[in-house]
Amino acid sequence: MNRVESDFSLVQVPVHLREFVVEQDYERYTPVDHAVWRYVMRQNLSFLSKTAHAAYVDGLRTSGISVERIPNIREMNESLAQIGWGAVTINGFIPAVAFFDFQAHGILPIACDIRQYEHIAYTPAPDIIHEAAGHAPIIKDEKYRSYLKCFGEIGSRALSSREDYELYEAIRLLSIVKEDPHSTEAEIRAAELELEQKAQAVQEVSEANQLARLYWWTVEYGLIGDLENPQIYGAGLLSSVGESMSCLKDDVRKIPFSLQACIETDYDITKPQPQLFVCRDFDELIEAVQEFAKTMAMSVGGTESLIKASKMPQTSTSVYSSGLQVSGVLSELEFDDRGEAVYLKTAGPTALAVGGKELPGHGKTCHAEGFGSPIGLLAGEPTPLEAFTDEQLEVYGIVADRTATLTFASGVQVVGRVAYIRRENGKIVLIGFDNCTVTYRGKTLFRAEWGTYDMAVGEKIVSVFAGAADREAFATGTHKPSAVNARRPVYSPEQKRLHRLYQRVRDIREQAPAAETAQRVLAEVVREADEAFPDDWLIRLEILEILHERCLLPDKQAHLRRALEALREKDGEQAQLIDNGLLLIGK
Repeated sequence: MNRVESDFSLVQVPVHLREFVVEQDYERYTPVDHAVWRYVMRQNLSFLSKTAHAAYVDGLRTSGISVERIPNIREMNESLAQIGWGAVTINGFIPAVAFFDFQAHGILPIACDIRQYEHIAYTPAPDIIHEAAGHAPIIKDEKYRSYLKCFGEIGSRALSSREDYELYEAIRLLSIVKEDPHSTEAEIRAAELELEQKAQAVQEVSEANQLARLYWWTVEYGLIGDLENPQIYGAGLLSSVGESMSCLKDDVRKIPFSLQACIETDYDITKPQPQLFVCRDFDELIEAVQEFAKTMAMSVGGTESLIKASKMPQTSTSVYSSGLQVSGVLSELEFDDRGEAVYLKTAGPTALAVGGKELPGHGKTCHAEGFGSPIGLLAGEPTPLEAFTDEQLEVYGIVADRTATLTFASGVQVVGRVAYIRRENGKIVLIGFDNCTVTYRGKTLFRAEWGTYDMAVGEKIVSVFAGAADREAFATGTHKPSAVNARRPVYSPEQKRLHRLYQRVRDIREQAPAAETAQRVLAEVVREADEAFPDDWLIRLEILEILHERCLLPDKQAHLRRALEALREKDGEQAQLIDNGLLLIGK
């Protein structure tokens, strides 16, 4: 593993996930960004202290997260290190399998952007409010983080499809476009249409997609406890002012948790959820994901699993019964008359491993153009080739420096001079041939001029999973970071002026100057806000809060309340936000 410095703490990030990590760049957050964070956190802490799982409020206090300002990953890591976890910042949505993989290693991937002021109640894009304030506090619960890690270990091996990845890209694009203040209606609609088309193109639900649904209905939008009076633990709910309040109302259906129901229920990230699943406890979730793992290709193996992997244009690993693990992009399969796979072929860099450790001399450089091998028993031979003794090898002429002809029960034929025989853990895993030709039903699968033929040995494929067997040596994951990224904001002079006003308010709150200074500065800010930013309700709430707490400028307090009431009447969508803010300030 590489050590990645995340501002202060050192987090061990696997090499194959390192490319997803970005710098937080803490100084880019504006005073408005910090005010958005503060508003959401104050609302959530007030409401969730009564409705969230007990671990949330305690975890919020001890996870390096302050209500007052956007968290610095350095401070979070100081806290998370105490439970053996860490955090890194990433750029928005990443593929689900990569996200799961981070969690398998005890790392919380946190999107470092923050939602727009206009999307303060809910955003379809992952942001630091969702990732940090939603996910981090509750992982202080030992049983819950056991579920996350168990899910991560299983989910990181789930097979996906080409359609899955294209759908992910469409979701990522739409989340970016919707959160970009400069997006036009045409751009948003085009991104929505793209998502609709990609969603319709998905003909079958892959393992990765099923697990993404389970993750959504548990980790992101889960409720726990009694069906009639559940508590919130899902990060999507814990980080959304709107949904954390609305989700417990009767018009959102509460359904008893079941694995089958979750993996069969799709979701829409752009809308509030119409139903939620209520689990008994976190043990029920652990049992469910372990049960699902038994149905996955990594547990089942065989032809069906190979076919699933062949639909995934990313690295997967096929495990022979000998223990040999072949990691690469599975590109071709040959079948017998019963439809059973009898030969597999990868395209591009491929590595061979046993027990999760790459075999020396059989990395991506050696097998840069791909790898191919038969699957099955030799014709007329009940003993699997991997279990052959030296005497049995002699019978078939499989002896170093001797030409051998191997005919498999499937009809695959390998003819060549034996270069080596490799055993691992008491089983033959590889036989190398020089001057070798491999054929099947008149089709040439390997030619002598291609060099040494490294033949995998194994009666059957016992497991197939996403990613490489030795991920550190392979050094690349199943997916690459998206090429589509959010535009960095460019602020107009007017926006910069607004930032300065918010900063002046923040300075008064944090520095607590004498009453005379506070009154003068805040009165000036009110006048400028009235002049230049009459529709900004959040800065008025921030000023009113300070004045109310310190019993300053009663006339300005009355003025601000009238202004907020006018804004409340003007815009129904922000009426609830204003009301919620006023409730925390008091009458």
